[in-house]
Amino acid sequence: MSTMKAIIKAAREPGFKMVEKPIPDDLLPHEVLIKIKATSICGTDVHIFDWDKWSQGRIKPPLTVGHEFCGEVVKLGDQVRSLQKGDIVSAETHIVCGRCEFCRQGQSHICADTKIIGVDTDGCFAEYAKMPAENLIVNNSGIDPKFLSIQEPFGNAVHTMLHFDIIGKTVAIVGCGPIGLMGVNIAKAVGSRKIIAIEINPYRLQLAQSLGAHVCINPLEEDVIARVMEETGGMGVDVVAEYSGNKHAIEAAFKYIKAGGKMSMLGIASDNIEVDLSNDIVFKGISIYGVIGRVMYQTWDQVAGLIESGKIDLEQLVTHVFSLSEFEDGIAVMKSGKSGKVVLIP
Repeated sequence: MSTMKAIIKAAREPGFKMVEKPIPDDLLPHEVLIKIKATSICGTDVHIFDWDKWSQGRIKPPLTVGHEFCGEVVKLGDQVRSLQKGDIVSAETHIVCGRCEFCRQGQSHICADTKIIGVDTDGCFAEYAKMPAENLIVNNSGIDPKFLSIQEPFGNAVHTMLHFDIIGKTVAIVGCGPIGLMGVNIAKAVGSRKIIAIEINPYRLQLAQSLGAHVCINPLEEDVIARVMEETGGMGVDVVAEYSGNKHAIEAAFKYIKAGGKMSMLGIASDNIEVDLSNDIVFKGISIYGVIGRVMYQTWDQVAGLIESGKIDLEQLVTHVFSLSEFEDGIAVMKSGKSGKVVLIP
């Protein structure tokens, strides 16, 4: 039996382990086998590595981790007609049921029975992975696989930024981790009037500026509410894109959002948020949208269009590349906060 290298969550404890395991070529009729060309590290992978409270309640070792990738189709299940060998693909990582109320109404991104690649099923931190054919997106762009591997998180950023109209608008991007940085670059690409980046990490704040932010604010160094109001003529921002999940950052955003403003929320808060519901939401007439993954498959079309437009600075968004065997170095860089996206090459 042929084997491959894979990074797994081996036990209910911190850390990952690189192992040799069988290549998963026992395909169901609707599945394909993919040779992984590049895979990128997500914050979720770091949570699983650290074995935090969320991971302890969700992950069932042993599990091959990782869910962001680009690869080549090398084997097809008997019933697969939408793909062919040699296709370069990435994946929508939410495996949905297709039967629930939401799937039947075209809202698969909020499917009641979603499973996630690399969380609930074996993932892509490996030399090979098998995936349902219906989850795969064919890449026709000829772009370097290391950049194509970040399309799944880029889709999160696209969903967050483009749910509300940001063309010609003032936009606050709260939290400039890798996905927030993508949000900055998307706002620049589509023509936001003023892009305000809010972040406490100096490395990432500088990168946000390089990616297109007109104003960069470190809340540890200045009053973020006062500065945003100053930058918007006392009106507040048209749109808030919330990536941080930070209690204080979220509470501040409700103070500097404009009356009639819009807020897209991707960040996951670990603390209860205190909001003046009457004055900051009802009387302001604002709209709040919770972002879950990507709209299937509208967001993927937007991702492809933006990447193929040449307006996205992929070279700056991917800051580090390691071999698959150097996964611990990649995770360490992610945890340092001094990175954009970190890619592993099998």
